[in-house]
Order: sequence, then structure tokens, then C-alpha cells
Amino acid sequence: MLCGIRLACVRGERPLFSGVDLAVERGQWLHVRGANGAGKTSLLRLLAGLSPPAQGEVRWQGKPIADCSAAYRSDLLFLGHQGALKDDLTALENIELAGALDGASPPRADVVSALRRVGLQGRDELPVRFLSAGQKRRVLLARMLTRKARLWVLDEPFTALDAKGVSMLSELLHDHLADGGMAVVTSHQPIPIADGKALDL
Repeated sequence: MLCGIRLACVRGERPLFSGVDLAVERGQWLHVRGANGAGKTSLLRLLAGLSPPAQGEVRWQGKPIADCSAAYRSDLLFLGHQGALKDDLTALENIELAGALDGASPPRADVVSALRRVGLQGRDELPVRFLSAGQKRRVLLARMLTRKARLWVLDEPFTALDAKGVSMLSELLHDHLADGGMAVVTSHQPIPIADGKALDL
């Protein structure tokens, strides 16, 4: 359903990568690997439609994402390395705001359930500025549960998570794939999910 064809990326005058081909179908996930500065985040931004490739094309269900941008945005959840949270809002309010911006506000009961699943029960009414780095990451993971997107594009999602958080995120990814979802993930650490494909930059 998602494919990249001969993708190339240039930052300034420096080429980061070229000739990158990839494909991810229902129930599959792709682990994008490489040294710092290799272009992992840049590749994910191309896949999310946030930056245009210098060469090549990203396609969703056989169509260039520029030709199906509304449908693609509806099917996509992008979690960047720096999570977009508003410190003065609570965890619950951050997720509800993100849903409103997406045009698909999740029911409050679903938000509360998602926060409970990621271990934030009792903290959903605290302003995010009072949460630890790992707890802020968990707010973003709860957003993954309420977004109901078919494609997850995740840049270093395990950052700041403790061992329980890593196990919990791995379970979320496993369940997402078992439901026919897809994922593209960057991580400097091993990802404890079987049957992933690897792309080395």
C-alpha cells in the first residue's frame, strides 16, 4: 500500500541518500536503520508528505501521495522525534486538540481508555509540563491509539521510555500490525517485534 520509488534527498548541497526503494503492505513493518545524519528522519518526512523528494515518488495505494493527499492524511499517523505537545494543556486536552485539528475528535471515553492503557491513569488531568520525558512520550503513544490510522510513521518512538514502556509500545505495534496496519519505524535500538523488514541508509 505504501511504496517509495527511487527516492533521493538533499539537504543544502549535501546529498543524504538516493535510489531508495521501499514497500510496506498490510500487516508489515519496516525498520529504517542508519548512523546519525544518514537521513532517517528526512526519509520519514518524505513518506509523511512533509517534504518533497529531490527525486523519486511516494505512492499510497498505487497513487502519488500528492494526488490523494486528503485520503493519505486520513490514513497516516506521523510521530516525529520531537513530539508536538502543548505544555499548558493536560494529556487529555492535548489528545483532544490533536483530534480536533485532524477533523476527527475521538470520544473522551476513548481518550481516557488510551491514556490508561499507556500507564497514565491519574495523570490525565495534569498539565503536560509536570510530566517526565517518558510520560510525555506515553501521551504521544496514547494519541496513536485514538488516531485510528492505518499507517504509522514513527521516528525514534522508543526514546525516553523505560523497559515497561518499550514492552508496551512493542505490544501496541504488534496489535496494530495484527489488525492489518502498517508501520515504518526508526530506532537506534533493537525492536522486539518479529518479521520486520530492514532498510539501511
